[in-house]
Amino acid sequence: MKEDFLQYVWQYKKFDFSNLKTCSGEKLTIINVGQYLKNSGPDFFNAQIVIGNQKWAGNVEIHVKSSDWYLHNHENDENYDNVILHVVWENDVPVFGKSNSEIPVLCLKDFVSKELLNNYHYLTTEKKWIFCENDLGTVDEFVFNNWLERVFFERLEKKSQLIENLLLQTNYNWEAVLFCMLAKNFGLNTNGETFLKIAQSIPFSVIRKESFEIENLEALFFGYSGLLNSDLEHKYPQNLLSRFNYLVQKHQLVVPIIPPLIFFKLRPENFPTIRIAQLAMLYNKQQNLFSKIMDCNSIDEIYKLLDADVSIYWQNHYHFEKANTTKKRKITKSFIDLIIINTIVPLQFSFAKYNGKDNDEIVLHLLRELKPEANNIIDKFQNIGIKSTDAFMTQSLIQLKTEYCNKHKCLSCSIGLELLKK
Repeated sequence: MKEDFLQYVWQYKKFDFSNLKTCSGEKLTIINVGQYLKNSGPDFFNAQIVIGNQKWAGNVEIHVKSSDWYLHNHENDENYDNVILHVVWENDVPVFGKSNSEIPVLCLKDFVSKELLNNYHYLTTEKKWIFCENDLGTVDEFVFNNWLERVFFERLEKKSQLIENLLLQTNYNWEAVLFCMLAKNFGLNTNGETFLKIAQSIPFSVIRKESFEIENLEALFFGYSGLLNSDLEHKYPQNLLSRFNYLVQKHQLVVPIIPPLIFFKLRPENFPTIRIAQLAMLYNKQQNLFSKIMDCNSIDEIYKLLDADVSIYWQNHYHFEKANTTKKRKITKSFIDLIIINTIVPLQFSFAKYNGKDNDEIVLHLLRELKPEANNIIDKFQNIGIKSTDAFMTQSLIQLKTEYCNKHKCLSCSIGLELLKK
């Protein structure tokens, strides 16, 4: 038995109300179960009950065993001084409040149906991948789609936290925030955090001033990444190193020690050298990129805006001083799709919220224009009958899996609650 099940039973009144009694034999009538609180303190706030002939208003605490009260040290926490009812599955010890009077106890085990218990045990029985994998396809389509939209916006809110932090760090410079977010996503999962540190270390005012010369941008980006050193023999990297040293002196820059960039197990097109070269070219081609992105009304406009290649040197190099076959290394549409999902949509959402506007339908429309992502989570959902149709759905399913299924939060999930009814 788990506490979240008892919270569900109490919150949604999934027990027999006809002849409720406390563990001491007094008649119990529930007027209002109270408001469920997910933060610290009692589980339900401002409940109303009648015990015997006495009406009470206060808080309700829920535990699997009444002795959990002492296990959690509630007797020393004044937040629990106004608990009027202790709802448990098993009443193993009496619990006393601040006035040394015993807190009334309701033992739910005596009032919950076997059918509900069986449904709960079936839902939470370990399966191969997720608890509800055998029954997910039976969930009402309206319930399923509404829950996907809910978890999608939860995911957007979570992504917005980084944007809010960057806004504070950049004194609310949205262009600088965009640069940091783009850098993080150009680094992908492998080098994303390192790329972000590089972007945060370079004042955006310097990038704006030096963006008219591609060599200066490359010198800054490669210099901060630690990839330029005096051992390089070719003319081009030597030129970049010379420019970098000049720019550091010119702008009085402080260059921090950055963790080494990772090349291992990456496809050459995703090497950090290529992604840095593409990011430099993008900022060389586009001024005021944030405002331009905010003005985009379609996927095609974003594709055109973010269309960038690499400088001549990187068309036949993946590393400094190691030549390869000459090849244009443009930012692909599939990579731009990732940028839209992980940078542009969160920024549009955050910018609208910052200005007190609602653009939910706009960001939903944008993601519904994109092809579904391909990853292990999406493949597994497809294997159990849930086929993704677009990027909105894949983002929602990723949030569902990572924040609900992985954490076994079935009773905080509309899908789990719907299945429990069956």
